[in-house]
Amino acid sequence: MDSCLFIHGFTGGVFEISPLSQYMEAHNYRSTTFTLKGHGGTKTDLLNSSRHDWQESAEEQLTKLLKENEGVHLIGFSTGALIASRLSVQYKARIKSLTLLSTPVFPLNPVEIIKTLGSFSMLKNYASKFGSTPPKATKEFQRMVHESFEIYPQIETPTLIVQGKRDHLVKTKSAAYLKETIMAPRKEVLIVDKSGHMVCHCEESDRILNEVLQFIQSVG
Repeated sequence: MDSCLFIHGFTGGVFEISPLSQYMEAHNYRSTTFTLKGHGGTKTDLLNSSRHDWQESAEEQLTKLLKENEGVHLIGFSTGALIASRLSVQYKARIKSLTLLSTPVFPLNPVEIIKTLGSFSMLKNYASKFGSTPPKATKEFQRMVHESFEIYPQIETPTLIVQGKRDHLVKTKSAAYLKETIMAPRKEVLIVDKSGHMVCHCEESDRILNEVLQFIQSVG
């Protein structure tokens, strides 16, 4: 049974990718999810962690899986996609495929987000998130975004890029940039019209889950 390692996003958790991890399990893939260091606890926990801690906690999970498997399929959501990209380069001989969901190549800043929000409830949700995130942690996220530009051209693993057109956190052009920059001989892009940032929880989630499954199955 092939293994998939799922990596969630900044200030998020396993719930962000759980529909996809459960779907892959149902189709005979072993799914591994975990919580990035500094996440899932208090504001202080996040404050006391760095981007290196987040990356190391994901690498620990990957190395565990690689002790039991010849290769692993990496699936990263948002900031998790940045981490998955880096791991695909570090362990390229052992990574079977790379799936990048809502990758923040060109993230929107808070002012832009507020301009694009369509409802008070969404505005309230994002305002709460920004208010509870330590500025130091946000700077660590921004550094990771910047550092990732050196990673993309080194990716050689078969890659699926998924991006929602209604994403209020990531500019849609991020997907086109990844397709152009990633040097893997096989790369596919799925642009989802009716999806925001949370692609695994959107109106078209059934289609996305199936597309990811088909891609991973085709890689073998």
